[in-house]
Amino acid sequence: MRQLVVKTTAGADRPEACNQAFTVAAAAVAAGAKVSLWLTGEAAWFAVPGRAAEFSLPHATPLEELLETVLAEGTVTLCTQCAARRDITADDVLPGIRIAGAAVFVAETLEPDAQALVY
Repeated sequence: MRQLVVKTTAGADRPEACNQAFTVAAAAVAAGAKVSLWLTGEAAWFAVPGRAAEFSLPHATPLEELLETVLAEGTVTLCTQCAARRDITADDVLPGIRIAGAAVFVAETLEPDAQALVY
């Protein structure tokens, strides 16, 4: 199965786009795909404990559950620059979330059979 790399710049500022990115990543995990979810822009805040639990969108699976699904079987990455702009450090993020930059994102998306989606 192909690797899926999902990048979201949307956070609480664009709730439907944000939820869609997390939903697609979690659905791909459930389907058995290798999944990498990138939190960039306003989505960076969801790397911090408690922030996903605060997110609410009617008729949507809670963001916290979707994030837990991806963390259990996939990779979740917080953008280095996005973290720095928000004063988020490795000590501030949920267990299992890494902080990495553009070079890692590019390497993942250039893997053979990788599919990248950006929200």
